[in-house]
Amino acid sequence: MDKPTVVIGASPKPDRYSYKAVRSLQNYGHTVYGLGITEGVINGLKISLDQPVLENIDTVTLYVSPKNQYPWIDYILSLNPKRIIFNPGTENPDFEHEARSKGIECLQACTLVMLSIGVY
Repeated sequence: MDKPTVVIGASPKPDRYSYKAVRSLQNYGHTVYGLGITEGVINGLKISLDQPVLENIDTVTLYVSPKNQYPWIDYILSLNPKRIIFNPGTENPDFEHEARSKGIECLQACTLVMLSIGVY
């Protein structure tokens, strides 16, 4: 089942977890939108440097530290995703609280692990 996913912090560097997450999400058949601060392409997907209008987003998965999330928070909330995954190192209790107050499920988890064990 396709779960359209926005990867915040997408990087064109193959050693980065965000890069690996984009590839893995694609391999599992999900529609992926990569947003970041560095131009590049991941497996044919152009990384967007802006905050595009997107609809019907299931998941936002974070690969930016809490201090670097603030420019993204209003945008992420405007997407009204069903859930936000706070990958290791991205945990942000204030943002999680705000998202939960809007009915968004928040998980402190690893996207790559979730995909590999079939619980994404």
